[in-house]
Amino acid sequence: MRNNEISLCKRTCRGVCTTSAIKSCLSIRGGSDYDSDFDSDTDFSDFDDDDLFGLDDTGDLEDDFSEQSTLSLALQAFQKSPPVTKLFLASSFFCSLMGYLQNKNDFPSYFLLDWKSTLTKFQFWRPVTAFLNFGPMGFGWLMTAHFVWTYMSTLERLNHNQPYEFWYMIFFGCSTMVMGYTFLNISPRFLGHNLSTFLVYVWSRYHEGLEVNMFDMFNTRAEMLPWFFLAQTFLLEGEFPILDLLGIVFGHVYHYLRSVGGIGRCPTFVKNWYEHGDDKFAKAVREEYKKISSDFEMQ
Repeated sequence: MRNNEISLCKRTCRGVCTTSAIKSCLSIRGGSDYDSDFDSDTDFSDFDDDDLFGLDDTGDLEDDFSEQSTLSLALQAFQKSPPVTKLFLASSFFCSLMGYLQNKNDFPSYFLLDWKSTLTKFQFWRPVTAFLNFGPMGFGWLMTAHFVWTYMSTLERLNHNQPYEFWYMIFFGCSTMVMGYTFLNISPRFLGHNLSTFLVYVWSRYHEGLEVNMFDMFNTRAEMLPWFFLAQTFLLEGEFPILDLLGIVFGHVYHYLRSVGGIGRCPTFVKNWYEHGDDKFAKAVREEYKKISSDFEMQ
């Protein structure tokens, strides 16, 4: 996803995450085969836009807006983000900051995907850290981070009762992109942008039938959002957005496998580790997701 697309989404993301969006998230509109952990009789009228991201004190935030900086509000939102989203964005920030300070604002090369270094020098972190690259530090990086945070955080919260399914979704998206780009001999330099396209597509399938307002000018359905961004990239950059298209393709493959027979589901051993693991790490992870689950409890 390109920076100009991020600017567009920054203005629209507040519109798509409304109370009606939460209702569609939890009831899974549009005939999707995703499982829902929520009772259809549940009243979601108490939720507002920011409850989805853990900002259930928005009234206080708005009252104190004049006394708080935008940075302070952003930090509060980040602190209430789900654990994987928080770790992903924090890692991207520190890697990008290293490049800014040490490499003339270029993402550190030893974090980029390079199969020769990965296999011959045993630098096995590269296929993972390559997805942390959102481009040079600056306004564009902030917009991309905001874009990724919006959709990744939403998807992680939707899976708060079964977070291992969210982990598997991220693993599936990243692994298929790495293999697909390698097979097609396409440079995987900005995998962070391409992961965002994958996230938008999956998000759009969760919200099938939901109307999304674009620029306060017209409405479109959620399932059309990835294609709108694809067309925008083509019109503004004058070239076919093959990387964004591949993100959509991999997102569709994931949706199809998950919807048809439950093939695309997390392995049982990961589920058992999360639900029954006795080690300290498993217990700590469960505690983190209990905090998120409490946001969905009706008072």
